[in-house]
Amino acid sequence: MITQEKTGMEKMTIENVSRRSFLQGMLATSAFVLCVGKSPLLAKAARNGAPGLGEGAAGSVGASAFHPSVYVGIHTDGMVYIVAHRSEMGNGVRTSLPRILADELDADWSRVIVVQADGDAAYGSQDTDGSHSVREFFEPLREAGATARLMLVRAAAQQWGIPESQCVADPVHFVSDKSSSRKLGYGELAALAAKLPVPKKEELKFKSPTEWRYIGKPAPGYDVTDVCSGKPLFGMDVRVDGMLYAAIAHPPVLGGKVKSVDDSATLKVIGVKKTIPIDPFKPPHAFQPLGGVAVIADNTFAAFKGRKNLKVEWDNGSNASYNSAEYKKELQQTARQPGKVVHTVGDPDAEFAKGGKIVEAEYFAPHLAHASMEPPVAVADVQGEKVTVWSPTQNPQGVQEEVAKALGLKKENITCHVTFLGGGFGRKSKPDYAVEAAVLSKKTGKPVKVIWSREDDIKFDYFHSVAAMYMKAALDDSGKPTAWLQRSVFPPIGSTFNATEVYGGAGEMSMGWSVVPFEVPNFQSENGQAVAHVRIGWLRSVANIYHAFAVQSFANELAYAANRDPYDYLMTLIGSARTLDVGPQGPPGVGEKYPYDIGRLRRVAEIAAEKANWGKKKSGKGSGMGIAVHRSFFSYVASVVEVEVDDRGVVRIPHVYTAVDAGIVANPEMLRSQFEGAAVFGTSLARTGEITATAGAIDQSNFYDYQVARMNDAPRQVDVHIVESTAPPAGVGEPGVPPIAPAICNAIYAATGKRVRELPLTRNGFS
Repeated sequence: MITQEKTGMEKMTIENVSRRSFLQGMLATSAFVLCVGKSPLLAKAARNGAPGLGEGAAGSVGASAFHPSVYVGIHTDGMVYIVAHRSEMGNGVRTSLPRILADELDADWSRVIVVQADGDAAYGSQDTDGSHSVREFFEPLREAGATARLMLVRAAAQQWGIPESQCVADPVHFVSDKSSSRKLGYGELAALAAKLPVPKKEELKFKSPTEWRYIGKPAPGYDVTDVCSGKPLFGMDVRVDGMLYAAIAHPPVLGGKVKSVDDSATLKVIGVKKTIPIDPFKPPHAFQPLGGVAVIADNTFAAFKGRKNLKVEWDNGSNASYNSAEYKKELQQTARQPGKVVHTVGDPDAEFAKGGKIVEAEYFAPHLAHASMEPPVAVADVQGEKVTVWSPTQNPQGVQEEVAKALGLKKENITCHVTFLGGGFGRKSKPDYAVEAAVLSKKTGKPVKVIWSREDDIKFDYFHSVAAMYMKAALDDSGKPTAWLQRSVFPPIGSTFNATEVYGGAGEMSMGWSVVPFEVPNFQSENGQAVAHVRIGWLRSVANIYHAFAVQSFANELAYAANRDPYDYLMTLIGSARTLDVGPQGPPGVGEKYPYDIGRLRRVAEIAAEKANWGKKKSGKGSGMGIAVHRSFFSYVASVVEVEVDDRGVVRIPHVYTAVDAGIVANPEMLRSQFEGAAVFGTSLARTGEITATAGAIDQSNFYDYQVARMNDAPRQVDVHIVESTAPPAGVGEPGVPPIAPAICNAIYAATGKRVRELPLTRNGFS
C-alpha cells in the first residue's frame, strides 16, 4: 500500500482501485450510494478488482469507505474519497479535478483522499489527451458534489425533523441548523443519506463563483510530497510476484520483418530465459506491437544485455527508401503547388492578380519525438481469459481495447491499473507497449514487464509530424495584407489508422490553419498530400506547433516588409474585437460555448506586451524581443520572448512573458506550472528538436543527439499572467507551447537581422 502522511491530518492513502471492490466494501459499511442525474458516469456493474500499485490496495479502500457516486465515497468517520479518473503526469489532474467536486460538496480538503481509477467506461472518457480533462468534466464533477451535498442536507433535516431550507452545509464538512448551534458531520449523516432518493438535476443548487473555496484558488499538487520523496508511484516501480522482464529488438524500419535470428550468444547471458518472436503488425499499424524479437529474462540487465547480443537479419521493406533530406525536398515542392482547399474567404486569386507588393515565405518544421522522462513500460499478467495490466498510460480504456483485440478477449476481461506517468506528452495514450507485455505474458504463462530503453523510446516513437508550409500575401500601401494564402504539407496522423491517408484530417486543419485570426478580406488555406514513412502521432499541442510557427513568423515578416513595429502591426492584423468564422472545419465545441473571440486574443497580446515593456527596450546588437499569439484548445495565449545572441550564435533566453485566457481556471497553481513547462518544452523543440531518418531508420537515439533544453538553454525566468474570465474552462496543458517557437525566432530576427524559417535553430547557425 502507498501512503502519504500529511502534517496535522489523517493518514492519506493513494491507491488504484476497481469500482466493484470500491462499491462492495463501502456498501458493507453503511454505503451512501447515488447516481448523478444525466451525468455520463452512472454507476453500473464492473469486473472484479485486483490490487493496484500497492498490495491489497482495493481491499483496504473498500473496507474503509463508502460510495455516494462513481466519483466520491464518504466514510462514516467523515473521510471523503474522490476518484481521479484521469492520468497524472505532472498535469495536475489528480488535484484539479477532485477539488472541483470537493468544492461543491463543501468538503474539507484536509479530509479528502484521492483514489486512482482503473480503466472503466463508467467514468466516461479517461483519455488524458487534448487538454480537455477540466473542460469536459467541470460540470459533471460539480453536479456530483452538489448532489451529494443536497442529500446530506436532506438527511440532516430528516434527522432533526426540520425543513430542508433550515439546513445548510456550512461550516465546511458539516450540515448546520440555521436556527440553532446544532451541526452534524458528513460521516454521521452518511448512513441516513444513503437511504434517500437521488435528487433530480433541477433540484440542485450550485455555488456561485464568489462562494468557491477551491475552484480558482491555487493549491499544490496532492501528491507532491510522495513524488519529491521518491515513493514508488510510477510504472517503472511496479513489481508482481514471479514477474519476468522483456527487452524487445524492434525492426529498425517501420514495417520491417525478421528474416533470420541467431540467439545463441543471447541465451548464454546469465538470467536470460528465452527469446520469443513477436508477429509483425498488419497494416494499418495503429497501436499494434511493431514486431521483432523479445528477450525474456529474470532481470532488466540480463534482458538488455541479451538483446544486445542478438544477431538479427532484417527485411526492412518499402520504407527502407525513406531518407529525411530527400523527403524534405518532396514536401517543399508539394507546398509550392496548389493543394486541396481547406477554407476560402473572398477571392485571393483575383487580389494576387492585381500585382502590387507580394511577400512569399517558406517554413519547415521537422519530426519530433516525445522523449518523456520515463520511457514506455508496462506489466501484464494473463490468467486464462482474464488479463491485468499495470501501466503509466494516458488512456486505460485504450489499453483495455487494444489488449483485448490482440488476445482475442472481451474488453471487460481486461483490467488496467493506472500508475503515475513520468511524462507523457501524448506518447502514452498509444498503448502498443502495454499490448507487447500482454502478448508476451500469454506466450510465457507468467507476468511480464516490458521496458523500453531511452533508445527504444526515441527510435520507435509515434513521431510528431514533419511539415512544410508556403505563405503568400499581397500588401496594400499601408502594408496591410489584402490577400493571404497558406499551404501546409505533412504526413497526417490519420496514416496511423489508414495506410492510404495522405491529407490532414479536420482536426489537424482546425489547429491554427483553417483560418487565421487576422482581418484579411481575401484568404485561402490549403493542404497538400504527403505519404508517411514512420509512425505519426499526436504530441503536446499537435499540429498547432508547426502551424503557429508559420503563421506567426509570417506575420512578423510582413511587419518588417511594411516597416512597422511587430507588435503594433500584429495588433493591426488582429483588428477589432469580433467573433471569427472558423469555417467548415472548426474544432468541436465552436459556437455558443466556445466561439472564436478575437477580443480575448487581443487582450492577451496587450497584456504580454505590457508586462514585457514592449517598445521600451531597444532591439539589435544581439538582443531583441519577439511576440506570437495563438488560440488552441479554446485558450488564448500570447508570449513575448526576450533573447540574447552572442557572436558565436549562442542564444540565451533571459525572459518569457506569457498571458493566457483559459476561461475559468480550476487551479491557478497547476496552470502556471503547465505554462512554465510549456515555455521550456517549446524552447526545446525550437532550439534542437529534430528527428531524421536514413534508409528508413531513425538517426537519433538518446539525449546526446536528440537534446532537450538544459538549464543554460531554458528560459531563465517565465512570467505567466492569467486573465480572469467567466468563460467556460478551456485547455491548459498544451496551449502554452505553440507561441514559443515563433516568438523565439521573431526575437532572434530583432536581435540579429537573420530570419529563421526552418526549425530547429541549429539548422540556422544558432545554438
